[in-house]
Amino acid sequence: MFGLAAGEAILRGMERKTRQRDAVCGVFERESRPLSPLEVLQEAQRELPTLGIATVYRHLRSLVEEEWLQLVELPGVPPRYERAGKHHHHHFHCHGCGKVYELEGCTGGFASLVPDGFELESHTMVLHGRCAGCTHAA
Repeated sequence: MFGLAAGEAILRGMERKTRQRDAVCGVFERESRPLSPLEVLQEAQRELPTLGIATVYRHLRSLVEEEWLQLVELPGVPPRYERAGKHHHHHFHCHGCGKVYELEGCTGGFASLVPDGFELESHTMVLHGRCAGCTHAA
């Protein structure tokens, strides 16, 4: 039916469904915040203890390419990943535990801060501090 080359082309276009991929996706379906690869690994290993970090990175990369995940880059911290297609939001970075949380809403009104002759295209905002868990633990 299909030659080897045709089968390879089909597989390149979509990632094969595996238990490892399901475990990685499941972590993002349960968590509603940006996650580092290590956080994904630790959560996914609850389901698949033999899962390795290289496999997590491979699935993160393919899920970003498929636009199921998007990269979240914050100054001074390693990249994180979150589900794609969410509404505009910002982030809170806890200096105690290192976790990143989503903030609902946006104050907006940033156009008034832009110098004359400039055009605002987008913005990001990251708040820094301690999450509730770290505040109560202190």
